[in-house]
Amino acid sequence: MQVTETVEITGHLMDSGLLSRVLDDIRGYGGEYTLDKFDLGYDKDDPSTVRMTVGAEDEESLQRLLMRIQTKGANLVDPGTPEITEVTQDGVFPDGFYSTTNLPTNVRLGGHWVEVRNPEMDCGLLVEGDTVRTIPMSEVRAGMRIITSAQGVRVIPPITEATEGGFGFMESDVSSEKPQRVLVRQVADGMREAKANGQKVLWVGGPGIVHTGAAPAMVALVEAGFVDVLFAGNALATHDIESSLYGTSLGVDLDRGRGVEHGHEHHIRAINTIRKAGSIAAAVEQGVLTSGVMHALVKNGNRFVLVGSVRDDGPLPDVYTDVLEGQRAMRAELPDVGFCLMAATMLHSVATGNILPASIPLTCVDINPATVTKLADRGSSHARGIVTDVGLFVEHLARELSPSYADRK
Repeated sequence: MQVTETVEITGHLMDSGLLSRVLDDIRGYGGEYTLDKFDLGYDKDDPSTVRMTVGAEDEESLQRLLMRIQTKGANLVDPGTPEITEVTQDGVFPDGFYSTTNLPTNVRLGGHWVEVRNPEMDCGLLVEGDTVRTIPMSEVRAGMRIITSAQGVRVIPPITEATEGGFGFMESDVSSEKPQRVLVRQVADGMREAKANGQKVLWVGGPGIVHTGAAPAMVALVEAGFVDVLFAGNALATHDIESSLYGTSLGVDLDRGRGVEHGHEHHIRAINTIRKAGSIAAAVEQGVLTSGVMHALVKNGNRFVLVGSVRDDGPLPDVYTDVLEGQRAMRAELPDVGFCLMAATMLHSVATGNILPASIPLTCVDINPATVTKLADRGSSHARGIVTDVGLFVEHLARELSPSYADRK
């Protein structure tokens, strides 16, 4: 190895398997390592510390390796100062740009550590005077100053608690065999804590909320103050409005559970009705839309961001059809979010997970285990997964958080 650096990592390295994952990353990137110091915690609650020298064939390979293992908290012993390069082409990062994580990150500027604002994965680090923030590739412009080294950057890994014992049932991050009531209460407590701290609760929802008949429960949660912001696509809003106007979702009568004549037309007629009114809010103001989740959000002054896809009919006039504009609108709603619940939507869950800081508690609920595991696989390793029917889950959550809903027969 021609170039080397010394890094150090501290935590429950053995119990959590963190050290093994760091070493796997080093070998996976074609690097080498030597362990210079290994202080193993004496008691189970004591952290361990490892200092190692890592090397690569050239400086570029070493920088990429250092950036990779920093995501797990392996930071340079001698942090140095960051290399900063000016952007020469709109929408293009300089070569060797620092690729960010969603973990808390600091940059050393002027001899002081500066906290990076808006930690988000797969972005660059933009230096503006004595501040640093993440910036997505699509937003970068010529003349901006971007960090292009692992030197001068420090990532703070999540704290992994040592667990009691070595074996237990139903202890995986994703399982359908866990006590539902306990899980609902834990999610409810997370929402209550966010609200008590003056923070917002963000929902990321799919049309399954409506298809399963849980829309009334979600309305109760909106009215109780536990849905401050909703991220969704055209489908959830469309079928919620279809349900309000026709009593169906995808043409299926929600009271009787079977299709109705001409029901397949209802969703497109619902979209047409809202387009005629001008917007969802206008339809509420005109008395055209009188119930449902979207009605409740408008009446309570809550925010929603609907971002479309190539599959959409219509779409509704409120839907962002430019995905970059949709991303900007979603990012604009993230300040002060203290809890996020994702329900029955794979694509919007992954998209939201990509822009959320790891510091925001995140729970994903879906009947399909693949949706929950995919979220973690895409980088949202802090996500908690609950595999269950979303309709029943939202019903139980409403009974936990909304006294008026809990009193219903």
